[in-house]
Amino acid sequence: MTSNQPTLLVLAAGMGTRYGGLKQLESIGPSGETLMDYSIYDARKAGFERVVFLIRKEMQETFEEQVGRKYKNILDVEYAYQDKDDLPNGYSCPTDRQKPWGTGHAVWAAREVLSDCSFGVINADDYYGAETFFQLIDTFSPVTRGDEKLSCAMVGFQLSETLSEYGSVSRGICKTQGDRLLSVEEWTGITGQNSISGKNSKGQEESLKGNEIVSMNVWAFPKSVFSYLQTSFENFLSTLSDPSKSEFYLPAAVDEWIQSGKVEVIVRSASCEWIGVTYQEDKPRVVKSIAGLVTNGKYPSPLLG
Repeated sequence: MTSNQPTLLVLAAGMGTRYGGLKQLESIGPSGETLMDYSIYDARKAGFERVVFLIRKEMQETFEEQVGRKYKNILDVEYAYQDKDDLPNGYSCPTDRQKPWGTGHAVWAAREVLSDCSFGVINADDYYGAETFFQLIDTFSPVTRGDEKLSCAMVGFQLSETLSEYGSVSRGICKTQGDRLLSVEEWTGITGQNSISGKNSKGQEESLKGNEIVSMNVWAFPKSVFSYLQTSFENFLSTLSDPSKSEFYLPAAVDEWIQSGKVEVIVRSASCEWIGVTYQEDKPRVVKSIAGLVTNGKYPSPLLG
């Protein structure tokens, strides 16, 4: 392994509370493929040579059997583990804490495996489209610019294309100027098709237009991002509002860095359709969409031959 080997971190430790199961392992494709299989297929075509799966330790055997072993002769495969007790020195997990600490903690949990390279980040349970990975790898850049700002990147999607008709979703609503990210705010309870609304980070209900750019956790980071993540995570742990449930969101951390003036984030707009399952009821639509891509020759079936 070399330090400049294009690496993709796949966040697959989620518990699938709203879905009612491990949706990252759900069979979606005609030959039983998961959404993550299609992402890895597309990432490899774009030039990613190494994949790191971020999972929970108790998932390892099932995950290796259903996912990891398929890629052993195709890509370099490694694992990192998200554990609620994995915290910075001086901090301890509340006794009543049951769930992991969120997406920001998930990336931080991979710090040892990714200490030598720039890397991309995606969710395991989303389909992003092939072009997204070409855009992502094209943003890989040196650690700092001349003015010492850390350089990161994000591929964003249009809000209206990321909603579920079966319930609410949470999204990072972005404000941009040209190709620069100005802010990203975690909104929850976003619902609606023609009339869209949700709660901003202050818990206030507001209307949304639907054309807003949102983060779907498609990021590119340099290896030095882990020191920033740790500082933000420590700030989060020091000001916990609900020790048993509060989550350290990756978009919130990125926004903190932007507002500090220490980080610049390049934004690329996705040219592909996002497909994902938030609720069980979403699955038939997603299965149909993937089947259509296979029928149109976008993907072979079976995917790995």
